[in-house]
Amino acid sequence: MEKAAVKRIGVLTSGGDAPGMNAAIRAVVRTARALDIECVGIRRGYNGLIGSDFFPLDNNDVKGITSRGGTMLFTARSTEFMTDEGLKRAADSCRYMGLEGLITIGGDGTFKGALRLAETGVKVVGIPCTIDNDIACTTYTIGFDTACNTAVDAVDKLGDTMQSHERCSVVEVMGRGAGHLALNVGIATGATITLIPEVDVDFERDVIGCIRAARLAGRTHFTVIVAEGVGEPHAIADRIAASTGIETRVTELGHIQRGGAPLVRDRVVASRMGFRAMMILAEGRGNRVVVMTGDECADIDITEALSMKKDIDRVAHRLMSALTIGFPK
Repeated sequence: MEKAAVKRIGVLTSGGDAPGMNAAIRAVVRTARALDIECVGIRRGYNGLIGSDFFPLDNNDVKGITSRGGTMLFTARSTEFMTDEGLKRAADSCRYMGLEGLITIGGDGTFKGALRLAETGVKVVGIPCTIDNDIACTTYTIGFDTACNTAVDAVDKLGDTMQSHERCSVVEVMGRGAGHLALNVGIATGATITLIPEVDVDFERDVIGCIRAARLAGRTHFTVIVAEGVGEPHAIADRIAASTGIETRVTELGHIQRGGAPLVRDRVVASRMGFRAMMILAEGRGNRVVVMTGDECADIDITEALSMKKDIDRVAHRLMSALTIGFPK
């Protein structure tokens, strides 16, 4: 390509960590260096931008990080950045360091921060990276597949002990106010019922009814997948035990879902997105978010991206309903 439109860019990770962040960082750095663009790492997200916690990144600095979970740049949520003074300090840091572009890796909160920076004149490009897969502008976010597999592995193991003791297991998975992770885990593990915030249920009919139907069909152990935001899992377990007489235990998988080496899909998607983000800046463009549209990598305006709303995969929900014994069809 022609000479790059920028000479020095920065990269940061913000918000919750997700498997694949390091692969995205590596792709940004390696692409930048291939184009003879200096790359600056910013530690601890927008906090690091405000505090000028910068360091140079070269090819050797990102060697071997693709297989590592978490983020080599560390991450944080910054309340100071949301103030006018914090925003001014961050923008001043970009100018002081001579950054002609900034790549931000994270979720919706990260992109909202990037948009605020863009309004000060900083060219920004966002890379969607969250295990929740709840960013509306993209069909896939980095970290989702690995988190799903981590949760599935845990639920499978729980199934072994639940079967041995003829119990019901209520398993809470992450997702904030979105049920994408829970729905996929529920389908993959053959859960007795999956509860997600996007779909209202009648507890007695849809939860207790499914467990009773499964019991009549010969099941001796039961798994209830609960997405964050649906309800308190211990309260759900107590209702199940009181209505069915089945011993019911709760497992909150928590932050284990964020950890571990990223799987192939997350490594490849992160690499593609990192490359695309760097090329956008090299072409002199900015204020974009890299997205996946099916299997294709593209980019859209950051303001448009933040205005979009994402629904649950209704086809996947119908599939779950069809496979669930006793669930109203």
